[in-house]
Amino acid sequence: MQKGILEMSEKEVKRLEIISQVTKKTLTQKEASRFLGISPRHIKRLSKAYRMRGAKGLISKQRGKKSNHCFSLDFKCEVRKKIESDYYDFGPTFASEKLLERDSLAVNKETLRQWMIEWGLWEPKRKKVVVLHQSRERRHCFGELIQIDGSPHDWFEGRSPKCCLIVFIDDATSKIVQLRFEPSETTLGYFRAAKDYFKRYGLPLTFYSDKHSIFRVNRPDAAGGKGKTEFERAMGELGINTICASTAEAKGRVEKANRTLQDRLIKEMRLLGINDMDEANGQIEKLMATYNKIFAKPPAKSTDLHRMHMPEEDILDVILSEQHSRSLSKQLEFSFKNCVYQIQTKGHGYALRRAKVKICKHCDGKTSILYKNRFLDYKILKQHQNTSDILSSKEINQRLDFYVKVLKRAGKYEVTTVDPWQQYAAIVHKNKNACALVENAKRLPQGTQAQTDG
Repeated sequence: MQKGILEMSEKEVKRLEIISQVTKKTLTQKEASRFLGISPRHIKRLSKAYRMRGAKGLISKQRGKKSNHCFSLDFKCEVRKKIESDYYDFGPTFASEKLLERDSLAVNKETLRQWMIEWGLWEPKRKKVVVLHQSRERRHCFGELIQIDGSPHDWFEGRSPKCCLIVFIDDATSKIVQLRFEPSETTLGYFRAAKDYFKRYGLPLTFYSDKHSIFRVNRPDAAGGKGKTEFERAMGELGINTICASTAEAKGRVEKANRTLQDRLIKEMRLLGINDMDEANGQIEKLMATYNKIFAKPPAKSTDLHRMHMPEEDILDVILSEQHSRSLSKQLEFSFKNCVYQIQTKGHGYALRRAKVKICKHCDGKTSILYKNRFLDYKILKQHQNTSDILSSKEINQRLDFYVKVLKRAGKYEVTTVDPWQQYAAIVHKNKNACALVENAKRLPQGTQAQTDG
């Protein structure tokens, strides 16, 4: 009796307790069927088995036996032979498909996976460590936290080159506060988008971005660990805090908005007949309004944390520019971006010799030179020979697409189908005679080899 109880599962032990009460007539069959979730007829069968064989009568008779649906040993051996001969380097899913398609052997991919692991033909992959990204509560006020990101995509479905959509979204409301199409994700592109956003709403409290080099210096040794990017410097001068997310999930609101825009915005622009960046930027207000009407939510508090007190426009243009420092020569000249700039002064300009000036590359492409917060007149004296450009990782695709487009227009862009190993074989065959001569020379006596060399 004790041995039978030890072999029972938890489900069978529960049945034993109920059925024993039924046989003692302390519990009715109808109540027992309700407790166990089985029919009264099955309660009668179990009670009869319990009276005849005791606890063993409640143990399943299929315990320890093969399933009625299991594959035969011959079938399993046939599958193994096929795998080892024809599909030895296939994965379980692909092998399962080909076994059914070519050999009429139907095996579920997961069953085949276990067999291949058992035979040593497949190494199970390690399970990824699941990292939990719990939801963060929204900020309470509009303008308290603005998530920013760039989304490179084929936004115009081939009607124009691929480009990048810069997205600003408010964390408290999920409202898109700025959209702008740019050729690629660059610092000046973010400055242009930020300037339009500031004019519309004012200065926010904080920008929340990823760890791209536009927003963060990723080299610990840069400026003693205290270096700042142009974006950090500009936002610091405007009194806007910048925070970088450690994972993409941390700035999930803007990432989710990117996915939605890649689905809906593309179709909206197709219906409106928008075919390039200029047209899209011209109707960006309408596109944002369409999105916000559906997805924007009211904030928890009605307070707007945007600051409307901003610098004057010419000062704002200087702040939102790429700034570089140079020292003037005795001739009041300096070199920048392969060009020689010459300062134009009314007097002799002695005070400007060896002076440090600030070069500002503005969002509109203009360049200005500042010395002690005043603008200097200049002219470009001559241009050096062009050198290779230095591009960020997010600008490479846009530049390569341009090169490919130029080559296609010139009819010089062809995709080669020659196998690299065929080229290698041709080279070996070409040099076969030379290799034979070298081997023969090695077998000659030292004196003969010297004479031949001579």
